[in-house]
Amino acid sequence: MGTPITDILTSKEIMIQDLKGKILAVDSYNMLYQFLSSIRQADGTPLMDSKGQITSHLTGLFNRITKLMLEEIRFVFVFDGEAPELKKAERDRRKKLKLEAQNKYEEAKEREDLEDMKKYASRTSRLTEDIIEEAKKLVKALGMPIVEAPSEGEAQAAYLVEKGDCYAIVSQDTDSLIFGAPLVIKNLTISGKRKAINKLTYKTVNPELISLSENLNLLGVTHEQLIIIAMLSGTDYNIGGVKGIGSKKALNLVMTYGNDYDKLFQEVGWKNNFETEWQEVFYLFKNIPIKTDYELVWNPVDEEAIIDLLVNKHDFNKERVEKTLEKLMKGKPNKNQKGLGDFF
Repeated sequence: MGTPITDILTSKEIMIQDLKGKILAVDSYNMLYQFLSSIRQADGTPLMDSKGQITSHLTGLFNRITKLMLEEIRFVFVFDGEAPELKKAERDRRKKLKLEAQNKYEEAKEREDLEDMKKYASRTSRLTEDIIEEAKKLVKALGMPIVEAPSEGEAQAAYLVEKGDCYAIVSQDTDSLIFGAPLVIKNLTISGKRKAINKLTYKTVNPELISLSENLNLLGVTHEQLIIIAMLSGTDYNIGGVKGIGSKKALNLVMTYGNDYDKLFQEVGWKNNFETEWQEVFYLFKNIPIKTDYELVWNPVDEEAIIDLLVNKHDFNKERVEKTLEKLMKGKPNKNQKGLGDFF
């Protein structure tokens, strides 16, 4: 679901070239879901090999990451660990929505409505263990390090950026900001296009850089208050937020009540909306488990492993894969990273 606070945030359009030499932390689950939902055939069917195994995630990863590597960008892929108990309701909600989408897809299929077939099919995307493990194999074969988060991947990625090991997080969600990520990059695609929501068409987009400190200054709030705004609007740990309160109204409430959170949540009727105390959600954002003993090492591209995974196992076109790998070997990335103040 994510946190619906985008309409109060300010972002800055950047170019791919602006990220040359940077190290970016990837919210891996978020990126894989993008590929699974958008890389599909006209009838909504995901890309598959001759054995019926889904390959949309591998197609997306290989094509996008290799092109960005040629732009001298490096990545750290962060994978989710165990989800917090408070996220159980959100996981159940997502399963229900996927089942409903599957039923609507079958109905659209019966009436041969291609547009609805693709729309509903994209909502049925599921990250299986096989998909996750194959994504990790490809990432490792491309020489990129992986960090396994003990809990939420976005929180772990936020820590990597806070520590200065990465420049920004790559994610379509703004949850990373709630976890304290200094910089978030949305729409990171070489093509300059992104699939329009619930449509077959694509729209032109440029990467957007969102600065936490800049937004806090513009909004006139602290990071703790931004967490409160998110909670009032709705997060994965309190679905839907407080009834009748969106991000703009939440901002006004925070400006009115300041740091008197007890009074604020009492006045808006938090207990009428949720069984969980507001403090439990708040401190989960503040104290979610993080791994601090990770190691970041970039290795040479393992061409043999990539050919074996993509071509031998999943029927990718060998000539195309080898052509991409040849380009990578000719233009090995520069490992110099620019400072964190380059944009602001």
